[in-house]
Amino acid sequence: MHISEFIVSETWLDAFGHVNNARYLEIYEQARWNWLIDAGIDLAQIRRTGIGPVILEVNLSFKRELLARQPIRIVSRSASFQKKIWTIHQQLHLLQDGQEVALASELKVTAGLLDLKTRKLIEPTPEWQAAIGMAEDQSAV
Repeated sequence: MHISEFIVSETWLDAFGHVNNARYLEIYEQARWNWLIDAGIDLAQIRRTGIGPVILEVNLSFKRELLARQPIRIVSRSASFQKKIWTIHQQLHLLQDGQEVALASELKVTAGLLDLKTRKLIEPTPEWQAAIGMAEDQSAV
Protein backbone atom coordinates (compact mmCIF):
# COMPACT_ATOMS: atom_id res chain seq x y z
CA MET A 1 0.00 0.00 0.00
CA HIS A 2 1.14 3.53 -0.73
CA ILE A 3 -0.24 6.99 0.09
CA SER A 4 0.29 10.15 -1.98
CA GLU A 5 -1.10 13.57 -1.11
CA PHE A 6 -1.66 16.51 -3.43
CA ILE A 7 -3.34 19.90 -3.52
CA VAL A 8 -5.70 20.32 -6.48
CA SER A 9 -4.01 22.70 -8.90
CA GLU A 10 -5.92 25.35 -10.80
CA THR A 11 -4.29 24.02 -13.98
CA TRP A 12 -6.23 20.76 -13.51
CA LEU A 13 -9.61 22.52 -13.76
CA ASP A 14 -11.94 22.60 -16.74
CA ALA A 15 -14.52 25.20 -17.81
CA PHE A 16 -16.89 23.96 -15.08
CA GLY A 17 -14.38 24.85 -12.36
CA HIS A 18 -13.70 21.27 -11.27
CA VAL A 19 -10.98 18.78 -12.18
CA ASN A 20 -11.28 17.63 -15.77
CA ASN A 21 -12.01 13.91 -16.10
CA ALA A 22 -8.81 13.22 -18.08
CA ARG A 23 -6.70 14.81 -15.33
CA TYR A 24 -7.79 12.12 -12.88
CA LEU A 25 -5.77 9.59 -14.87
CA GLU A 26 -2.70 11.84 -14.64
CA ILE A 27 -3.15 12.31 -10.90
CA TYR A 28 -3.53 8.58 -10.35
CA GLU A 29 -0.50 7.91 -12.54
CA GLN A 30 1.62 10.34 -10.50
CA ALA A 31 0.56 8.50 -7.35
CA ARG A 32 1.71 5.20 -8.92
CA TRP A 33 5.07 6.79 -9.87
CA ASN A 34 5.44 8.05 -6.30
CA TRP A 35 4.81 4.49 -5.12
CA LEU A 36 7.47 3.05 -7.44
CA ILE A 37 10.03 5.71 -6.59
CA ASP A 38 9.45 5.22 -2.86
CA ALA A 39 10.00 1.48 -3.49
CA GLY A 40 13.33 2.21 -5.21
CA ILE A 41 12.27 1.94 -8.87
CA ASP A 42 12.69 5.04 -10.99
CA LEU A 43 12.79 5.82 -14.70
CA ALA A 44 16.59 5.44 -14.84
CA GLN A 45 16.30 1.90 -13.50
CA ILE A 46 13.51 1.06 -15.95
CA ARG A 47 15.72 2.23 -18.82
CA ARG A 48 18.76 0.38 -17.44
CA THR A 49 16.94 -2.94 -16.89
CA GLY A 50 14.71 -2.70 -19.95
CA ILE A 51 11.56 -3.65 -18.05
CA GLY A 52 8.75 -1.47 -16.84
CA PRO A 53 5.05 -1.33 -16.05
CA VAL A 54 2.39 -1.18 -18.71
CA ILE A 55 -1.30 -0.42 -18.24
CA LEU A 56 -3.66 -2.91 -19.87
CA GLU A 57 -7.04 -1.63 -18.68
CA VAL A 58 -8.51 1.10 -16.46
CA ASN A 59 -11.90 1.48 -14.83
CA LEU A 60 -12.44 4.94 -13.35
CA SER A 61 -15.43 6.08 -11.31
CA PHE A 62 -16.27 9.58 -10.11
CA LYS A 63 -18.13 10.10 -6.84
CA ARG A 64 -17.51 13.76 -5.93
CA GLU A 65 -16.05 16.70 -7.80
CA LEU A 66 -12.62 18.10 -7.00
CA LEU A 67 -12.25 21.86 -6.71
CA ALA A 68 -9.24 24.17 -6.73
CA ARG A 69 -6.88 24.01 -3.73
CA GLN A 70 -8.61 20.99 -2.14
CA PRO A 71 -6.17 18.65 -0.41
CA ILE A 72 -6.50 15.06 -1.61
CA ARG A 73 -5.02 11.70 -0.72
CA ILE A 74 -4.61 8.75 -3.05
CA VAL A 75 -4.33 5.33 -1.47
CA SER A 76 -2.84 2.77 -3.86
CA ARG A 77 -2.67 -0.96 -3.22
CA SER A 78 -2.12 -4.14 -5.16
CA ALA A 79 -5.34 -6.12 -5.21
CA SER A 80 -4.61 -9.36 -7.09
CA PHE A 81 -1.94 -11.19 -9.06
CA GLN A 82 -2.13 -13.81 -11.77
CA LYS A 83 1.23 -14.71 -13.33
CA LYS A 84 2.02 -11.74 -15.60
CA ILE A 85 -1.01 -9.61 -14.72
CA TRP A 86 -1.82 -7.68 -11.56
CA THR A 87 -4.61 -5.40 -10.44
CA ILE A 88 -4.06 -2.13 -8.61
CA HIS A 89 -6.86 -0.44 -6.72
CA GLN A 90 -6.60 3.30 -6.06
CA GLN A 91 -8.93 5.54 -4.09
CA LEU A 92 -8.89 9.32 -4.11
CA HIS A 93 -10.13 10.89 -0.88
CA LEU A 94 -10.91 14.50 -0.02
CA LEU A 95 -9.03 15.67 3.05
CA GLN A 96 -9.93 18.10 5.79
CA ASP A 97 -7.39 18.84 8.52
CA GLY A 98 -5.36 15.86 7.29
CA GLN A 99 -8.25 13.42 7.67
CA GLU A 100 -10.14 11.62 4.89
CA VAL A 101 -13.66 13.04 4.78
CA ALA A 102 -15.09 11.70 1.51
CA LEU A 103 -14.28 9.26 -1.26
CA ALA A 104 -14.11 11.29 -4.48
CA SER A 105 -13.00 8.70 -7.03
CA GLU A 106 -11.84 5.12 -7.50
CA LEU A 107 -9.61 3.56 -10.13
CA LYS A 108 -9.02 -0.09 -10.89
CA VAL A 109 -5.95 -0.68 -13.05
CA THR A 110 -4.98 -3.92 -14.74
CA ALA A 111 -1.23 -3.88 -15.40
CA GLY A 112 1.72 -5.99 -16.35
CA LEU A 113 5.48 -5.82 -16.59
CA LEU A 114 6.77 -5.25 -20.12
CA ASP A 115 10.13 -6.35 -21.49
CA LEU A 116 10.97 -3.24 -23.51
CA LYS A 117 13.19 -5.17 -25.93
CA THR A 118 10.86 -8.05 -26.82
CA ARG A 119 7.71 -5.95 -26.24
CA LYS A 120 6.14 -8.86 -24.34
CA LEU A 121 4.75 -9.20 -20.85
CA ILE A 122 6.98 -10.98 -18.35
CA GLU A 123 6.40 -12.28 -14.85
CA PRO A 124 7.38 -9.70 -12.23
CA THR A 125 10.93 -10.05 -10.94
CA PRO A 126 11.44 -10.32 -7.16
CA GLU A 127 12.31 -6.59 -7.09
CA TRP A 128 9.06 -5.70 -8.85
CA GLN A 129 7.09 -8.11 -6.66
CA ALA A 130 8.40 -6.29 -3.58
CA ALA A 131 7.85 -2.84 -5.12
CA ILE A 132 4.20 -3.43 -5.99
CA GLY A 133 3.44 -5.21 -2.76
CA MET A 134 2.90 -8.72 -4.08
CA ALA A 135 4.35 -10.33 -0.97
CA GLU A 136 2.54 -8.12 1.57
CA ASP A 137 -0.89 -8.17 -0.11
CA GLN A 138 -0.93 -11.73 -1.51
CA SER A 139 -2.69 -13.05 1.60
CA ALA A 140 -5.57 -10.63 1.01
CA VAL A 141 -6.36 -12.06 -2.43
